[in-house]
Amino acid sequence: MQYRPHEYQDYATQFIIDHPVAAVFLDCGLGKTVITLTAMDELLHDRFEISRILIVAPLRVARDTWPAEIRKWEHLRQMTFAVAVGTERERAAALAQRAELTIINRENVDWLVNKSGCSFDFDMIVIDELSSFKSYQARRFRALMKARPLAKRMVGLTGTPSANGLMDLWAEFKLLDMGKRLGRFITHYREELFTPDKRNQQMVFSYRPKPGAEDEIYRRIGDITISMRSTDYLKLPELVLTQSVVTMSAKERKAYDVMKAEMVTTIGEQEIDAVSAAALSNKLLQMAGGAVYAEEGKALHLHDRKLDALEDLVESANGRPVLVAYWYKHDADRIHKRLTVREIKTSQDIMDWNAGKVPIALIHPAGAGHGLNLQAGGSVLIWFSLTWSLELYQQTNARLYRQGQRNTVTIVHIITEGTIDEQVMRALEKKDKTQAALLDAVKAELEAGK
Repeated sequence: MQYRPHEYQDYATQFIIDHPVAAVFLDCGLGKTVITLTAMDELLHDRFEISRILIVAPLRVARDTWPAEIRKWEHLRQMTFAVAVGTERERAAALAQRAELTIINRENVDWLVNKSGCSFDFDMIVIDELSSFKSYQARRFRALMKARPLAKRMVGLTGTPSANGLMDLWAEFKLLDMGKRLGRFITHYREELFTPDKRNQQMVFSYRPKPGAEDEIYRRIGDITISMRSTDYLKLPELVLTQSVVTMSAKERKAYDVMKAEMVTTIGEQEIDAVSAAALSNKLLQMAGGAVYAEEGKALHLHDRKLDALEDLVESANGRPVLVAYWYKHDADRIHKRLTVREIKTSQDIMDWNAGKVPIALIHPAGAGHGLNLQAGGSVLIWFSLTWSLELYQQTNARLYRQGQRNTVTIVHIITEGTIDEQVMRALEKKDKTQAALLDAVKAELEAGK
């Protein structure tokens, strides 16, 4: 296919070429993969500035999306690439090809750097979904940090740079510029720009930015960062966000309220308890959905309110394909028993969905949140159970609401009244405001000289 870039795509490509270190915050659907590949092609074959590139991405994106994009566009077909996923033997064979582009899933970065036995001679590193390196304690972060000085070019791609707040940015930009802008040490970054928020005596659980800290952070990273929102550059169809509210019976409500108040409750003859606030939150989310895991891993049934609502919503779709997002395995199990569904897991599942062969599809945000193009198969997404993760929430929504979608997209959240579901929705909306502030602060201007 012939590549005819939009103005914003040319701008983003040139930004990557002009900046040896680049943070590119692009909304889903703006074409970040082809934008980056086009920049790589020029750096490889026109400017001869680099010879080998390492691309680090989520597994499915590494395996499916990047190779598909290279094959799709005529101007990229001269690029050689190898996909280092699968067994250790398969990964080693891919590295042995010494292709211009080596694509690896993020779980195998530690293996590549510390265990593969191969010399790290990549002079450009591209991290697809930079936000997945927000934990400076993770092995993948430490491994890539070890190799970072060997690369002269670094690109970080994401649509959600600070899903859980500005603290996430330190590790992400440490990888990019080795601490030049936000500091070499997390303690200094935290002490300079944040103040303790939630705490228990000496134990600090969270931090909030000091007055003026947000603006200061955006100022520091602004020279290597561009941000673009799909709503600014794409003519997308209408997006309808709505809720379907269900109500528990008095008996079901009592079990939920006792759990919330006492961190222990009884369902049937089974006792359910939570040992921490985090565990309690998890249990309450499950109970809002209609089932909860006991200690031995057995799912105890509480109610079918959400299942009934889901069945009604599927019927009201009048034959249109429906994508259903779930969080807990017992949610999927119960949905399978009620409806004929197919879970999106493999490349064939994706192709069949986009071909209109799957009337009702299940998707788990953690497994299919990044890089999957599902807009051709439908325009209705139902959240059966919710997640606290803004990143996964936004990425999952963007599977349908992205470039190429031709129909109004309807996203329905099934919410159990008076439960933690309502808190999760409020938290996602609140976090989105922080996210929007960051993106606005570093928003790319296409006018000359900006």
